[in-house]
Amino acid sequence: MRVLLVNPEVPDTFWGMKNALKFISKRSVLPPLGLLTVAAMLPKDWEIRLLDMTTAKLRDQDIRWADYVFVTAMLIQQKSVDEVIERCNRMGTKIVAGGPLFTSVPEQYERVDHLVLKEAEITLPIFIKDLQTGSPRKIYNTHYKANLNETPVPRWDLVDLKKYAHACIQYSRGCPFNCDFCDVTTLFGHEMRTKDTAQVLEELERLYSLGWRDDVFFVDDNFIGNKLKLKAELLPALADWMKEREYPFSFYTQASVNLVDDDELMELMVRAGFNSVFVGIETPSEEGLAECNKLQNKGRDLVRCVRKIQEAGMQVQGGFILGFDSDDASAFGNLIRFIQESGIVMAMVGLLNAPRGTKLYERLLREQRLTKVSSGDNADCSINFVPKMGMDVLLRGYKQVIETTYSQQIYCERVRAFLRSYRASSISKARLRFPGMRTLLKSMWHIGILDTGRRHYWSLLFWALQRRHYFHMAVMFSIYGYHFRKTFAAIRDQCSSSHNP
Repeated sequence: MRVLLVNPEVPDTFWGMKNALKFISKRSVLPPLGLLTVAAMLPKDWEIRLLDMTTAKLRDQDIRWADYVFVTAMLIQQKSVDEVIERCNRMGTKIVAGGPLFTSVPEQYERVDHLVLKEAEITLPIFIKDLQTGSPRKIYNTHYKANLNETPVPRWDLVDLKKYAHACIQYSRGCPFNCDFCDVTTLFGHEMRTKDTAQVLEELERLYSLGWRDDVFFVDDNFIGNKLKLKAELLPALADWMKEREYPFSFYTQASVNLVDDDELMELMVRAGFNSVFVGIETPSEEGLAECNKLQNKGRDLVRCVRKIQEAGMQVQGGFILGFDSDDASAFGNLIRFIQESGIVMAMVGLLNAPRGTKLYERLLREQRLTKVSSGDNADCSINFVPKMGMDVLLRGYKQVIETTYSQQIYCERVRAFLRSYRASSISKARLRFPGMRTLLKSMWHIGILDTGRRHYWSLLFWALQRRHYFHMAVMFSIYGYHFRKTFAAIRDQCSSSHNP
């Protein structure tokens, strides 16, 4: 059996970093962890290839080679998925599909031969058994949740890691919270399921043995969902593993803001090598937090929370949302001030959308306010329901936020604010290094000479030179800012020409 695993293209997005990757000569941010894990579940005697369309073109001869094309995708990859399916259908190659997109809207994929939905640890073995006996079904689904102790080590041998900026690993699935716009619990539930510590170390050892010596993203939707197990088992073992190998990696992940309530947990994460965390802050408005059931954020001084995490030694990347029913004209200025005051350099500001299966989707469906399926990218200027403040007001305010937040001067001021409050650990300082000469020269040319905000670039770099440990961060933040300005310029233009109902 010959199987081609295909990861579809991803459109230009905030986190896609397309405009930043060229500075470091990489093609994509992250390898397709889901497909690499699926590959490890397939029979050993099958011939397997993996093609990541974020790093290479899918050729007709690749499709013709395969008996089956396995494809996975998130909602944001839908356009590319449709093109892959059309090409496979045209050439008569059978398709097996799974992942969040197909699990959310399976009825849209009649042209897929086999839909293997939910978590592959459960449904994929059943499909493989039926395929080998000659009686595969159209749809495989389940209400059970996977035991992550049974998840194999990903097949890293199937990709060229040199093409990627970061590697990735998964420790847990699920989230204990119940934000009404989030579909994580729809897919994975509220109960936190984790891998054993030995599994995590085995996966990291595999990356280490392949020569990886850079950032590793723990892709968990809420890494701290099981604090007790983290503190008692994983983080101490991870700290020892990292120390024994002289800290080959830097880690980053996603977590809820209640991380700030546990000083011991933050200390252990930093000791284990974590230097950055993405936090869903959403809005500084108490009314907005109550509306979306973001109860873990309510009643807090969120600026102080952010600063406390930064002072502990981790950069905070923040997610923000505009378009709540409780938002009014003051929401835009309030959000600009919050982002600037908190020193969140990488602030992803998007419009509220309602993914299928969420409580928000069900409420808006009852209120007859839904207009279309969400695009899966809340920073592409699209919204799939009628906002109470009116679309024109929302889009104008959104443009104001992104134009202000990512203007070169405001952005560089925010970088300085962050670096002043950030307390890099000795581990992070040891890994901070002078940027590669090619990266530095590219940034000097594209941002320091060609870019209209070049004086702010030079001012930031000269300021950072006086704080030796942070020069590398200043260069990289400048590159990220360049990407964000390019990305949001395209979004701004789209907002100007788009008036979705």
